[in-house]
Amino acid sequence: MSRATGRRRPQTGGMPQTSSEQQRARAVREALEQLGPLYVKIGQILSTRPDFVPGYIREELALLTDQATVRPFATFVPTLEAELGAGWRDSFSSFETGQPLGAASLAQVYRATRRDGTPCVVKIQRPGSQGTVLGDMAVLRRVSRILSRLAPRFNEVVDTGAMLDVIFRAMGDELDFTREAANMKDARKAAKAFKTVRVPKALVATPRVLVQSFADGQAAHRLKEDELSRKQRKRVAKEFVAYMLRGFFVDRVFHADPHPGNVLVGHGGKAHVIDWGMVGRIDRSTSAAMLGTMIGMAYNDGPALAQSWIQMGTPTPWSDIGGFTADIARFVPHITDASLAELNFGVALTSVLTYSSSRGIQTTPNVSIVGKAVANMEGTVRHIHPGLKLSDSIRDALQDILQDMVRDLVSPEQLAQYGLHALRALTDGPGQTTRILNDVADRQLTLHNHTRFHDTRFSRTAFSLALMALGHRHRPT
Repeated sequence: MSRATGRRRPQTGGMPQTSSEQQRARAVREALEQLGPLYVKIGQILSTRPDFVPGYIREELALLTDQATVRPFATFVPTLEAELGAGWRDSFSSFETGQPLGAASLAQVYRATRRDGTPCVVKIQRPGSQGTVLGDMAVLRRVSRILSRLAPRFNEVVDTGAMLDVIFRAMGDELDFTREAANMKDARKAAKAFKTVRVPKALVATPRVLVQSFADGQAAHRLKEDELSRKQRKRVAKEFVAYMLRGFFVDRVFHADPHPGNVLVGHGGKAHVIDWGMVGRIDRSTSAAMLGTMIGMAYNDGPALAQSWIQMGTPTPWSDIGGFTADIARFVPHITDASLAELNFGVALTSVLTYSSSRGIQTTPNVSIVGKAVANMEGTVRHIHPGLKLSDSIRDALQDILQDMVRDLVSPEQLAQYGLHALRALTDGPGQTTRILNDVADRQLTLHNHTRFHDTRFSRTAFSLALMALGHRHRPT
């Protein structure tokens, strides 16, 4: 759970709102906040779904925060006793029970010190919150089934049941802290490849209590201008983006709620990513198609983006693939050269979703979780280093991502073959890379030669893949 939140009104570039629209949107947001954590998460995800929600309401939903009234510490003592035993206090030399570090509808967080002197954070689940969330899930499933019967054509384009399944799976770890601890362990392993990214260590975990190492730093949106140099800010921002991209495309497990309150930046230029209760998981083919989508954005390649997006979804009988491709070809050039200060990259993904839905293309529900995470990531980076171009960060991280994806998928012999093919195709550019990704995802390494495109990053990627493959084949046993 974040110690603080960092929401700001998104820059959608939409039409000005009327006062009545603003009032309705605010009423919807406040109602969701009062209904509890599940509805807050759903509202946050709906803020990225133009096929569901009008623009003026999406802007308000993007401001949703899971804040709750602070409850007295005594309320949580029975939970501590049940989970850690009657002598739970003996595990700590100090426990700050007065004011929690954070309070949300699922848990409260307190600062403490263990007997060995280790500073820590203790997260305690609110009594009764699990039953409330599970009950809400059951209600929403019934509503989804009714909606599918009443609006079958709408449900063909937007599969509400499948989308709810994705959200419920992502939230499931928030209801069992042992699962959150397992997420943290995996996230810490992934963070070892980065110099500035840190993940707290889970010290003690039970289903309703989580003790973790203390992450020292300011929430990204509270970071003062003089606390880090420009060079440090740029490095932290780039590494945080690279870390998230690795989660999307290599590990296929990622932090689904990386908003500024969940990224604490320390004086030494380290970003501590906290609150691993909401985690997204995507399959290999969706991951490869999503990477193709982002490559299309980063390299101003509308056809490649459109092709990848279509492969993530399912065309309906009334789909207009040609119209969608034309829409994207007109839209993509507006993305590539903008910095975060000028463009909301999450909104760009939302715009693509708008085009696909209007053209009758059903998109995989996993896009909802990925889109939310990308929008949150972008908002966090905007606070750390607003001048960063997300497209540049994607291009910079691409070589490592492709190497890891291929290494994960194929045998040494296939890897050597792929590397040699890649050398011959290195001038084909983003569209060819998209096709490579799709082939790799299907374990079918077939390449096709099309137009020439010169880019030194792709040359280095292909050359590195070939060397890695050949080196792997001739490694002594």
